[in-house]
Formats: sequence, C-alpha cells, structure tokens
Amino acid sequence: MDEMVVIAMTIVAIVLIAGMSINGIVDKVMEGRRLRYLAKEGEDGQAVREIAERQQMIEDRLRVLERIATDRGSLLSDEIEALRSDTLAITKVKDTA
Repeated sequence: MDEMVVIAMTIVAIVLIAGMSINGIVDKVMEGRRLRYLAKEGEDGQAVREIAERQQMIEDRLRVLERIATDRGSLLSDEIEALRSDTLAITKVKDTA
C-alpha cells in the first residue's frame, strides 16, 4: 500500500512539473505574439484610425441622404447645403495635409 502512495505522489509531481513547464512555454509564445501585434499596430494604427474616421463620416452622410430621400419637407435644400459644406471642409483639410 505504501508503494502505491509513493507511485501516486510521483505521478502527481511529474504532472505538476510538466504542467508548469507547458504553462511557461505557452506564456512565452503568447507574449511574443502580443508584442508582434503591438508592433504591427503601431505601424498601421494611424491608417486604421483614418479609415475608421472616414467610415464614420460616410455613415453620417448616408443617414442624411436617407433622410433626404424619405423626407419631402422644406428642409431639403438646407440639408443638401450642409452636405456640400461638409464636403468642402473635408477637401480643404486634405489639401492642407
């Protein structure tokens, strides 16, 4: 009976050591991937932000155009002029950049 306890304790110790070793290896691999991702994000981060801003602007304009198409009220010309002024402002910002 004592031999079985020693064998069981040895197996538990081996499993714990192997588990801790595998956990350390996985941590190192995940940390390396995270660092590579952060490095790549630093290079492309500005481009991603510009794309997100542009997408938001396009979505806002689409909402206005949908309202214009569905609403036949007297504010139609005001909304069209607002879109034109937004377009002119964006063009001026691009020219200065």
